[in-house]
Amino acid sequence: MLNSSVIAGLNHLLSDAPWARERLVPFAGRSTVFVLKPVELGLGIDVDGYFTEAATTTPDVTLELPLASLPKLIGGPDALTADIRISGNAELADTLGFVLRKLRWDGEEALSRLVGDIAAHRSMGLFRGLADWHKQTAHKFIENLSEYLSEEQAVLIKRHDLESLARESAVLRDDLARLNKRLEKLESAT
Repeated sequence: MLNSSVIAGLNHLLSDAPWARERLVPFAGRSTVFVLKPVELGLGIDVDGYFTEAATTTPDVTLELPLASLPKLIGGPDALTADIRISGNAELADTLGFVLRKLRWDGEEALSRLVGDIAAHRSMGLFRGLADWHKQTAHKFIENLSEYLSEEQAVLIKRHDLESLARESAVLRDDLARLNKRLEKLESAT
């Protein structure tokens, strides 16, 4: 069920991206398994460059992502690339990585087929503005919370104060080391 839904979604994106299908065509008949334990997603590639159900049980490429890496997705899909373990055909893995990173859904184009170009453009502008407002609001909230916790409640330490404390501690450590050396000289002299 999950396999067929993901494949249908990816193929919908591929239908609007002939460049991606062209890159996948040379790998027709090959298969890939994406592993995010406990979920495994097997994909095959057909002669037109679309994804299909994996035809074999031994994939040409296995891409495994630890479940603990998912929180990094907040930074975008590129933040996950360092955590993905790849085994198998490097050329196929590289092509899949490129296609999946660059494949994007064009919501405005899809909406324009239903309501027309102008209405779709204005609707997507409204959605983008709303998304930007949410990002700005979240950013301002975090800034205000940080300021409150560092200024009003003194729960957090400011970077400047922490660096100052580190410098003072280093000076104190060095002074203490010099004092110990002097004491050792005095003790050995007597």
